[in-house]
Amino acid sequence: MLTGAQWVDLVLAPVAWTAGALVAGWLSGVLVHWLARRRGGDRRLLWLLHQRCHRPWVALLVVGALYATAPAHNDLARGVRHVLLLVLIGVAAWLVVRLLYVMEDIAFQSLRVDVSDNRRNRKVRTQITVLRRLMTAGVIVLAFSTMLMTFESLRAFGLSLLASAGVAGAVVGLAAQTMLRNVLAGLQLALTDQLRLDDVVVVEGEWGWVEELTLTRVVVRLWDWRRLVLPTVYFTNTPFQNWTRNEARVLGAVVLHLDYGTPVQELRAEAHRIVEASPLWDRRDWVLQVVDSTPWSMVVRVLASAADGPSSWDLRCEIREKLIAFLRTEHPEALLRCTPPAASSPEELTIVTAPVPSKPTRPLAPSE
Repeated sequence: MLTGAQWVDLVLAPVAWTAGALVAGWLSGVLVHWLARRRGGDRRLLWLLHQRCHRPWVALLVVGALYATAPAHNDLARGVRHVLLLVLIGVAAWLVVRLLYVMEDIAFQSLRVDVSDNRRNRKVRTQITVLRRLMTAGVIVLAFSTMLMTFESLRAFGLSLLASAGVAGAVVGLAAQTMLRNVLAGLQLALTDQLRLDDVVVVEGEWGWVEELTLTRVVVRLWDWRRLVLPTVYFTNTPFQNWTRNEARVLGAVVLHLDYGTPVQELRAEAHRIVEASPLWDRRDWVLQVVDSTPWSMVVRVLASAADGPSSWDLRCEIREKLIAFLRTEHPEALLRCTPPAASSPEELTIVTAPVPSKPTRPLAPSE
């Protein structure tokens, strides 16, 4: 039969402390709401704290109250108290992770990407995201190691895991070589500014935008809305094209194979008129040149600059369509209508072209 003091220790004290923790959690939420309504500059921060951290905060108060009042009279009570300690460590790690998300959201408020010149903002956002994920992984490892250290028989293993040393660390490292290489590659990409979110890249012969960049993988959204998923180590070991490495501006090329009788000066004047009239041209660079010749045609290339990759694609399509329409109307004899004869040597097939992807339809801009 339990005495009055034991009933207080086992039932009344935990219930009272738990009720007090719930009331404290509710009052903290009311206080945050009140401060958010009265303070202007800190309103966003307070709302984020309440939205992301209220539940783990209340859970921390409740579990902490239960742990503080849990008795340790016998083995069963000590076991329950140990379980509460493990839950308390896990809830504390949950709260810290949520705080990291709040810090990331606050930093993103001043790093807008819906502006024309967003290269620096995308760079910083990528680095912040990678660092937040790395710190989250560190918090999880720290919490797991602390949990192990609460067991007498696993204390040494927890210490070795926490210090990243010993035989256990070596075994884990050998078993996760590929993952660790990808993690290090992800850190290298983010911290050295080799790749950023929303960069325009050409990989594996495909053209697209970097949609997601994590410690282990990079997701590229292709021009036709497919997703190309590659490990981060791919971008450190394989050459790839980054069209927005230093700036978003792109120089596009249009290549035409025409008859030798084509009036180049008239074609250059028409190309100038088309480029000047196009709103897609950034008013910086353009040129029309005869860049090569073959036994059956001359190769004419038009270069024109645009503000970004999607604009360059549309500008190239516009120039190509209007030049062909001009030649078909004014100089139809310039357009080749026969199949070129077979070349006698590989050198006769050499044609200089710009390394641009050939797609049946234009790619869509990220904003579309």
